[in-house]
Amino acid sequence: MDYLEKILNARVYDVAVETPLELASNLSARVGNRIWFKREDMQPVFSFKLRGAYNKIAHLTPAQRKRGVICASAGNHAQGVALSAKKLGIRAVIVMPTTTPAIKIDAVRKRGGEVVLAGDSYDAAYAHALVLEKKQKLTFVHPFDDPDVIAGQGTIGMEILRQHSDPIDAVFVAIGGGGLAAGVAAYIKRVRPATKVIGVETFDADAMARSIKAGRRVRLDTVGLFADGTAVKYVGEETFRLCRELLDDIVLVDTDAICAAIKDVFEDTRSILEPSGALAIAGAKEYAKKKKLKDKTLVAVASGANTNFDRLRFVAERAEVGEQREAVLAVTLPEKPGSYKKFLALIGSRNITEFNYRYHDAGEAHVFVGVQVSGGGEAPKLVEQLKKNGYPAIDLTDDEMAKLHVRHLVGGHAPQVKNELLYRFEFPERPGALMNFLTRMSAGWNISLFHYRNHGADYGRVLVGMEVPPGEMKDFRTFLKGLGYQYWDESKNPAYRLFLG
Repeated sequence: MDYLEKILNARVYDVAVETPLELASNLSARVGNRIWFKREDMQPVFSFKLRGAYNKIAHLTPAQRKRGVICASAGNHAQGVALSAKKLGIRAVIVMPTTTPAIKIDAVRKRGGEVVLAGDSYDAAYAHALVLEKKQKLTFVHPFDDPDVIAGQGTIGMEILRQHSDPIDAVFVAIGGGGLAAGVAAYIKRVRPATKVIGVETFDADAMARSIKAGRRVRLDTVGLFADGTAVKYVGEETFRLCRELLDDIVLVDTDAICAAIKDVFEDTRSILEPSGALAIAGAKEYAKKKKLKDKTLVAVASGANTNFDRLRFVAERAEVGEQREAVLAVTLPEKPGSYKKFLALIGSRNITEFNYRYHDAGEAHVFVGVQVSGGGEAPKLVEQLKKNGYPAIDLTDDEMAKLHVRHLVGGHAPQVKNELLYRFEFPERPGALMNFLTRMSAGWNISLFHYRNHGADYGRVLVGMEVPPGEMKDFRTFLKGLGYQYWDESKNPAYRLFLG
């Protein structure tokens, strides 16, 4: 099959647009390479999937169009099929996994698609769609394993080479089922074979990488769902053939790297990609780091921007760790005078991003702390420095349980603590503000609880428990006024009494 001819004759521009190729100046400066974003998130359905869907449906016979089409999709292909069918006046049934974000389900319905939710993965939805296909005599529009769909996605490669006439060292594409990677590689390797085409998968959904290594298609038992658009257990037969033949490499990235890439794109474009949409950017960064690339031209396909707003909370939490700009540490402090100030001195001028502490016993305190660092090599050095000065420390930056759960559970009842008062403080958030607050608090009464997390707001919010004997309340009130921060007494808060008091 001549994919070059199929791509050149693909029908996509009745509904799709030629998206811009934009230089990511901030990210380029940081990684020392010229990184370009191919902005497929700017399609009418905020995803590249529209290209392949429309090209497939546009090539149906009149009889097939009359009966209608059906597809199985995690969301983006579904929107492409729905919009394409609406454009051509065709009925479209869309089978989607029950785990699909609501924003994608709503978008499909608004574009005229008949949504059927089935199963908790693409494979389960796909199996149900095949049943409906036979039952209702519909035409199946595969999300990736179809020559017309592959050719439609291949028009992205055609546009990249037309938009950037100078040499390109590598083009990075996300892989789910492999349609995008197969199509882009089919065009670029025919027209500019010196340009590498590199696929990007997540560690927990690496079906294509495993298949190529094994020399046959490998079915995964489970896939991670954070990057739901590429959560495919079994790659296509045709896409596997093309990717095995044409891809130069496959890069694997984790969730934190994807979150960092979402932030990178936002900082350069003020646009927010979905996790799968940022996969290629994360891969480009990882590949450049791994191969020690400098002054190279790299293109990454920003493939989609359909994400739930509430997912951004998680993305923001993990982006700094993914960029290796935050280290997460567990530090043991001896409960003796001066140890707290000495610990702060060892942290030095580094910005503290998080500080969680609850009284443990009279001998030592366990602190969960986030520290801003300049790169991945700084955290181990800081841990060694703390250990040498008598502060046992553990680097939890790569500990999934610590980042997902433990940071939110530091606390609990402390029956040994006597005369505890609980106060909530607010202070203007600026570099060094928390360090200043910690230094001033350490001069007062024994701190039995401390919680702070930098959320990027204008004001820092801190919860502090202090042991204050009744006879020292007058001095304590004077101390509060002298701090110069807004504060609230939460000592009678029912949540505190139930879970912390």
